[in-house]
Parts: sequence; structure tokens; C-alpha cells
Amino acid sequence: MCNPIAIGLGILQTGSSIIGQKQQAKAQERAQRNASIAEQQRYLTEVSASRLKERQEKVAAAQRIQQSTTKAREARATARVSAGESGVAGLSVDALINDMTRKEAEFSFSVQQQMQFANMNRQLGFEDSANRSRMNLLSINKPIAQPNYLGAALSGAQTGLSAFSAMNSAGIGQGSPAAAGTPNVPIDNSLYKGPTFN
Repeated sequence: MCNPIAIGLGILQTGSSIIGQKQQAKAQERAQRNASIAEQQRYLTEVSASRLKERQEKVAAAQRIQQSTTKAREARATARVSAGESGVAGLSVDALINDMTRKEAEFSFSVQQQMQFANMNRQLGFEDSANRSRMNLLSINKPIAQPNYLGAALSGAQTGLSAFSAMNSAGIGQGSPAAAGTPNVPIDNSLYKGPTFN
């Protein structure tokens, strides 16, 4: 015959195990959600900082080219005026002007080439950052163990059976003293000196 206390302990063990597993799964879901949000924010901050640096570098490059163009224009104008005042004309003046124009073009090309290299490096950096972010998100969002109903039920049944066995050994919850292991000793009325009852 089953002991209701042992059954109750088994059911209680099963229920508390399932509740604990559900709570653990929900806590892990919250932790993953928070870590995912933090990783996405980190990635956006990294990309935003890189985009800001890119804009600053483009402005600085444009300013350098503009300054070079202005100085070259001024240098050519000064060379023409000086040549005119000195009475020098012809191919030598043209060669000097052309040399200044060539140097201006080389400087401008050099700055633009540096910007292209920086853009290529930045693009590779964006791809690397995106890959790292994806790997971080995959590392964060691993599968969450769901409640194991069968395992909890088996554990509860084992707890109930252990309790049942322990109670039987202790003689708890059994109907008669004989069933509890107490010997049934016959009473010898001959040793009794008082009135006898039949």
C-alpha cells in the first residue's frame, strides 16, 4: 500500500524541480537579452566612432588640398609677376609654372591616395567589427535548457520511493503493530494475580 506522505514528497520534489528549472531558464533568457543589447550598443558605438573619424579625416584632407592649391596659385602668380618685372619670358617661365602645377597635382594625388587607403582599411575594419559582433552574439545566445519534465518526475519518484522505504523501515504509516515489525507475543495469564478476563 502506498504511503500518502511518500507520494506527497515525490510530487513536491517534482514540482519544485520544474519550477526551479523554469526560473533558471527565464533568468538565462534575461541575461542573454541584456548581454545582446549591450553588444549591439558596443558595435554601434564602435562604428559611429569610426565614421566620425572618417569624416574628420576627409575634412582635414580637403583642407590640405585647398591650402596646397591656394599656395600653388599664389606661387604661380608671384613667378609671373617676377618674370614680367625682370623682363624674363618664354619657355623658362612656362617650365617654372608647369613645375609648380605638377607639384600641386602630385600633392593632391598623394592626399587622395592616402584617403583611399584609409577608406579601404576602414572598410576592412567595419567587416572585422561586424564579424566580431556576430561571434559575440553567437557566444552570448547559446541554447537555453528547458525544463526536463521526465527527469523531474523520475527524481520525484525516486524521492518518494526513498521516503516510502525509510518510513517502512521506521514503522511509520503502517496499519498494525505486526505490519510495523513489532512481534505479536501471546500473553501468559498464569503469571497475572489479579482478576482474569475471558
